Amino acid sequence: MKEGYDFINAERGKFYRPDAKLNIPVYLDDEVRDFVAEIAEQKHSDLNRVVNDLLRLDMELR
Repeated sequence: MKEGYDFINAERGKFYRPDAKLNIPVYLDDEVRDFVAEIAEQKHSDLNRVVNDLLRLDMELR
């Protein structure tokens, strides 16, 4: 690294995007992941879809 940096011509917020979509990593416990993976395999689907479907069902129950 340099000793100092010159920010005299810097532009605040140049790369800020208020509409940017961030994907949040979710870490499942091993037993939960295995459970969801088994369902995904039975349905010939992927983990993301199964997790989203399960969460949507939970949302409907509330």
